[in-house]
Amino acid sequence: MVTVKTLDKIGESERGATHYFSTDRTGQFIVAYRNAGSVNGQHYHKGTAVSKNPEQFILMQGEATLNWFDVRSDIKGSVKIVAPAFVSVEPWAWHEVIADTNFVMFELNGLDDAKDDTFRDWSEK
Repeated sequence: MVTVKTLDKIGESERGATHYFSTDRTGQFIVAYRNAGSVNGQHYHKGTAVSKNPEQFILMQGEATLNWFDVRSDIKGSVKIVAPAFVSVEPWAWHEVIADTNFVMFELNGLDDAKDDTFRDWSEK
């Protein structure tokens, strides 16, 4: 229900590293700066919004822990994310992202994209 993939590196020099990713998504995106210890998300999506089927984000800097569970079953998990990483969260996976350090995240959707497909109470299946 959750996949985390290290971004491919295309180069590195004394200036730093260059990574890349591909997406077919367009429109408004979110860049979020989060402080260590903050808890983010704590919701799930049913997948009716294209931008949340699946939800995708890139952890650009920092480290986080993503806790999740399938609201339709007993399946659950937790994964440590270390930047740079591409994260994909499937519909029906309630999830929260805990900032282990300060982090920067690039979310591949806008705030209005999924307002009708965001649920905090998993009894709303």
